[in-house]
Amino acid sequence: MALSSIALSSRALLMIGANTIASFEEGTAEAEVAANLYPSIRDALLSSHPWSFAMAQATLPVLAAAPVADYAKAFQLPDDFLRALSAGPAGRGRGLDYRITGDRLHADVDQLVLTYIFRPEETDFPPFFDQALIARLAAEFCIPLTENTSRSQALYKLAESEFRRAKLIDAQQDTPPHIAEFPLVEARS
Repeated sequence: MALSSIALSSRALLMIGANTIASFEEGTAEAEVAANLYPSIRDALLSSHPWSFAMAQATLPVLAAAPVADYAKAFQLPDDFLRALSAGPAGRGRGLDYRITGDRLHADVDQLVLTYIFRPEETDFPPFFDQALIARLAAEFCIPLTENTSRSQALYKLAESEFRRAKLIDAQQDTPPHIAEFPLVEARS
């Protein structure tokens, strides 16, 4: 079942014994805490691991203004960009030396493919990520709403456990990486 940002926040609020919300703008303490903390917690959790459901590749547009130093070209990062994983020349998503400065990526190529983490819609989150996010939200919401530090510590431990479980599940959805080039392996061939 796909959950919205309100449903995810409400489930976290239930975990700490608080009232659920129907909107971030309803004027309650729960809604104010959720509205202020939810976006940054969601983005931090999405950025913390190369989740398969939040990974994308894009050919970036070249900007007219060149970087001041070190690289020949500047490229515009996508609007939904959260974190870079790798970059490559045209037709290849890795293997390129680059630097991110602000909302631009600098490199020494004419065309660039970026592999990156983006911000998907909440309804596209898989259930294992929902559980990790709910646990993290509950841990973060606990102190502002309940002022109970021992409960908060327990919720942070639960959040770490759910995060590890989610990473394990996500890692099983891909072919394990292999060593592409390694001198010790090549020497034995």
